[in-house]
Amino acid sequence: MGKSTKLTPMMEQYEKVKAQYPDAFLFYRLGDFYEMFNDDAVKGAQILELTLTARNKNSSNPIPMCGIPYKAVESYINTLVDKGYKVAICEQMEDPRVAKGMVKRAVTQLLTPGTRTETGAENAKNNNYLTALEYDKDNQKYGFSYADLSTGELQVSVLGQIDTVINEIMNLQTKEIIVKDVPDKDIKIFKKLGILLSHQPDISIGNEMQHLTDNLINPLEKETVNRLISYIIKTQKRSLSHMKPASSYRPAEFLKIDHNSQYNLELTKNIRTNKKSGSLLWLLDETKTAMGGRKLKKWLDRPLIVKHKIVERQNSVQELLDHYYERNEISDILIKVYDLERLAGKVSFGSVNGRDLIQLQSSLEQVPKLRYEIASIDAKTFKNIYDNLDPVDDVSDLINSAINEEPPISVTDGGLIKDGYNLTLDKYRDAMNNGKKWIAELESKEREATGINNLKIGYNHVFGYYIEVSKANLNKLPEDRYERKQTLTNAERFSTPELKEKEKLIIEAQEKSKTLEYEIFSEVRDTVKQSINRLQKLAETVSTLDVLQSFAVVSENYRLVKPTLSDKHDLEIVDGRHPVVEKVMGHQSYVPNDVKMDPDTNVLLITGPNMSGKSTYMRQLALAVIMTQIGCFVAAKSAQMPVFDQIFTRIGAADDLISGESTFMVEMKESNEAIQNATNNSLILFDEIGRGTATYDGMALAQSIIEYVHNNTHAKTLFSTHYHELTELENTLKNLTNVHVGAVEKNGELVFLHKVKKGAADKSYGIHVAKLAGLPNNLLTRANDILQHLENSQNDNNVMNIEQEPVSKEKQVNEDNDAQLSLFSDKSNKENSNNSIKDNSIINDIKKMDLMSKTPMEIMNAVYKWKQKIEK
Repeated sequence: MGKSTKLTPMMEQYEKVKAQYPDAFLFYRLGDFYEMFNDDAVKGAQILELTLTARNKNSSNPIPMCGIPYKAVESYINTLVDKGYKVAICEQMEDPRVAKGMVKRAVTQLLTPGTRTETGAENAKNNNYLTALEYDKDNQKYGFSYADLSTGELQVSVLGQIDTVINEIMNLQTKEIIVKDVPDKDIKIFKKLGILLSHQPDISIGNEMQHLTDNLINPLEKETVNRLISYIIKTQKRSLSHMKPASSYRPAEFLKIDHNSQYNLELTKNIRTNKKSGSLLWLLDETKTAMGGRKLKKWLDRPLIVKHKIVERQNSVQELLDHYYERNEISDILIKVYDLERLAGKVSFGSVNGRDLIQLQSSLEQVPKLRYEIASIDAKTFKNIYDNLDPVDDVSDLINSAINEEPPISVTDGGLIKDGYNLTLDKYRDAMNNGKKWIAELESKEREATGINNLKIGYNHVFGYYIEVSKANLNKLPEDRYERKQTLTNAERFSTPELKEKEKLIIEAQEKSKTLEYEIFSEVRDTVKQSINRLQKLAETVSTLDVLQSFAVVSENYRLVKPTLSDKHDLEIVDGRHPVVEKVMGHQSYVPNDVKMDPDTNVLLITGPNMSGKSTYMRQLALAVIMTQIGCFVAAKSAQMPVFDQIFTRIGAADDLISGESTFMVEMKESNEAIQNATNNSLILFDEIGRGTATYDGMALAQSIIEYVHNNTHAKTLFSTHYHELTELENTLKNLTNVHVGAVEKNGELVFLHKVKKGAADKSYGIHVAKLAGLPNNLLTRANDILQHLENSQNDNNVMNIEQEPVSKEKQVNEDNDAQLSLFSDKSNKENSNNSIKDNSIINDIKKMDLMSKTPMEIMNAVYKWKQKIEK
């Protein structure tokens, strides 16, 4: 090779293609391998655990390279895309055997996190959304559009604030955002979220895609969708006939739940495991189809706020409950329905194979059966579903007549098309079958003529058909009977003019047969393609039916009841339950609770010990509202409630990883979000607001928030607190009621009753909870001493009167310091004080300690450490 660094023609071609896709791994096809070179090879080998080698090893500038067999490429692509990378597939565009000069190559597809269509069985019930964001500087608004390439779904909206954009992105779990120009501060947020940003500076769509935006009026919406479509066209380089016209939506048209509330309420994922198991979605998902599972999640993400639409779903669920046998039949039929949405997408992309078409035909065969069962229920609530259950008979009949029932995976190797469908194909097959029959007869005849019983006629791709005779039997062959073709170690291979003639006929029939079969298959596929809109409409209908039957199954299995929607501002849930907790714990162990708020009660102030069930009580109300407004029944003996427009929650303590803000700042932001945006039709759940700052600050904020919500917002509000002083507010706020979660002491042990009762709790039992957690007895004894000191020094005036003159900061600090220092000033220790008490570090720790921002466990740990220092 010498020391030359000049690029070969192949590497020149590679570099030109790579320059067009600088932000992607380029998989460059060379024979049976996809190769990566240079930085792609170095990085790719590390990520994919491949062997890194080099091209031109002897040159002064060897080129790093690594390869992947083309048959195994899919798993490697998936690994890279899952990690947030792009992969450009560069294929050979002509047969190397007939190419003149350098083989032509071109990128046939760019695979990205947002454009993946092959999701695998484990993700069949999940959408993969690609999002586009357009920023309108003049009006400070965002055009927001998203699409799922595998199903053809296309949605668009105009959003006012970046917080709303983030909320939509988090709910959609989008992995890739298409942008042109957005503020730098927004880009930083997206990067913190781990979302891939792809730039699409130009908008270029052909006439065939114009219809996707014809129904859009807003220019910003049109521009956003067009940029998204432009990116899809650029990356996919294939038909997009399955894309549905863009549908404009407004988040305000649905029950608003921000992503933090969805997370805290565990609607789709368990907080601890980040998996579906243990979430509300897990409980509700009895869907039988992949498209039904996706629709259930969409309904859960966007509950309804229009009463008659909710009632319509509820009535359908009730009809399915009342018709047990028909519902069971519907469930059994749905099991046999494949993913019509994604099958339609495959037809459009041209990636559908014979087995996919058989799945489509099998699914369409179930539609008349579904129509029969719906007709048997004979309820007007199912009229729309019945009318839209189109069996698409012409497609079903075509596939049934053309495609073999057990076709091969490959669409180019033959064996796809049924006998009798095409006359010419039948002739080729007859020629092949007769030819093979003739060869079998020739083999028998030659054995008889030569007396060689193990003589055989075989075939391979290099030499074609041959007569093989073992060397031990060569002396039995008549001279000049055969023409020698190939010599092996233990045998000789021969041919005859007659065999060559038959070989030509058979091979010609095989090749023409395969070519013709693929042409016929393509025609069938293109005919099916003309019915994509009908198939998508059918998929929409079947998925709706699937979710409704799922609600009916869940309602029956978990004793759910149909809630009543009230036009008044009242809420009454009798024996309400948290359905997910109940499923995990078991029905017998769960303690149900009422939630009763008449039109004149807006705030329930909840007190009680830690671990007693306050948060569960609040969550179960939120889940009851959400389940009601998606059309499902609820976990209760009976339920009546208004239609809510928004749910705001502040449950749990966590820093905001996106903005880097502290727990207390997040707490205040979320509180402000509720206070500023809640209406009298909203639901607010506040869990221990104010605990993230100093005691008096926290209590003051908690009281003022309660008063503001009570006097101004009038939303239905559940507010749990450890500030027992706040229970006095019931005497001054007419629309506030105290409730508490009961607990009793038996023989010094704390027993949680998990029952919500009227009135305020008498104490918090924090040290009892610490005892349940297994803390050392000497530590707990010391904690009791500290608690007595605190209680003795506590101001008798429990509820702060904001009319009073505020205490100066200097005076407050001095009082706090005196109270804290007095914890270690009992007489028994004064005479034998050791160096620990004099140690400024301990005193400083105590001064800095903010009791109300700490959990009982954290306080106990701190006290234990101080005690160890003091005793040394």
